[in-house]
Amino acid sequence: MSDPDVRLDRDRPLAGLRVVELGNFIAAPTAGRLLADFGAEVIKIERPRTGDELRNWRLYAGDTSMLFRTINRGKRSVALDLKEPEGRDAVLALIARSDALLENFRPGTLDRWGLDAATLTRINPELVVARVSAYGQTGPMSRRPGFAAVAEAFGGMRELVGEADRPPARVGVSIGDSIAGLYAAFGIVMGLFDREQRRRVSQPAVGPDERHVDVALHEAVFSMMESLVSDYSAYDVLRERTGGRMEGIAPSNAYQCGDDVSVVIAGNADNIFGTFMRTIGRDDLADDPDLARNAGRWERRDELDEAIESWTRTRTRAEVLGVLEEAGVPSGPIYVASDIVDDPQYGARDMVQHRLVDVGGVQRKVAFPGVVPLLGERSLPVNDPGPDLGADTEAVLAELARTNQEDR
Repeated sequence: MSDPDVRLDRDRPLAGLRVVELGNFIAAPTAGRLLADFGAEVIKIERPRTGDELRNWRLYAGDTSMLFRTINRGKRSVALDLKEPEGRDAVLALIARSDALLENFRPGTLDRWGLDAATLTRINPELVVARVSAYGQTGPMSRRPGFAAVAEAFGGMRELVGEADRPPARVGVSIGDSIAGLYAAFGIVMGLFDREQRRRVSQPAVGPDERHVDVALHEAVFSMMESLVSDYSAYDVLRERTGGRMEGIAPSNAYQCGDDVSVVIAGNADNIFGTFMRTIGRDDLADDPDLARNAGRWERRDELDEAIESWTRTRTRAEVLGVLEEAGVPSGPIYVASDIVDDPQYGARDMVQHRLVDVGGVQRKVAFPGVVPLLGERSLPVNDPGPDLGADTEAVLAELARTNQEDR
């Protein structure tokens, strides 16, 4: 548990906090990574022998994927079998000396393992607990399993991704899991803040038997859907897929350049549209009163996109972006990984950092994303990549035994 005498870290404000992570895949581990990025000691409990299944996702060499190394950086891996009494007792002993518990099992799983709310409260009444699941801890669907793909569909996102004349597509990352992880991390920090506030006024903490942070994957996605249900409720409007466009906003799309790569241009603000059209030589569109507002531009979106792409196709990407930057029209390249690694903007803020990693028996300098948000002008140094399975089991259990002995 956090030590009131611990020295505060100017750069890592969560230093001194201990979090036990009972999480697999992406959602809960993302929350753990965020907390570890800012200094928390995150102890990741994994199954012996197999560990977190994410170790094998997108595995191209070796025995641990870069996806696992990225999402679990800065953590300590402890291999324990929670179905066995020894593993359960060790986890309970760790939780008793921790500030927060993070888990993403199906509701009821921890109860079966003897880690129910009453037990957690008894051993650590000030513990902050964050639970991530497909449909939340309550409601008629709470016991159902589910992954981000299902949550993104159930939360309203999938229906809006892709072209209107094709089946709904999926965003190329597990965005539902990542959003849920952000909420879980925020919930833990909020719970810890509340705990400290209560300590100041000598009020008892709210324990796990009274409150926990409950993050449902589909609700995390739904919360990002802006005015989806409000538009339906107020105007009977059902949003539809619009490809690279955003419904009701124009012109904003991807446009192909003469060198067969594309750029994104967002010339949709009323005070930018006229400048944009004059920049591409279409004064007629700039002066058209029907295009002065977004509603009129959306009605003529095909005409506008055709005019814009007729201009971009006659120039290289660099030329297009150079002209638009000078004119003050928001635009940018569509990057792949190699572009990001080499880009000076990412480099200036240390947003791509390299660490030595064993890749199939060979040590390689591997690029990892920096820490967001910045606390100053540059990213904090990224933590060590996610650990090998059980790498810290002996050390953590030895520290726990030593601490217990000192308390006697």
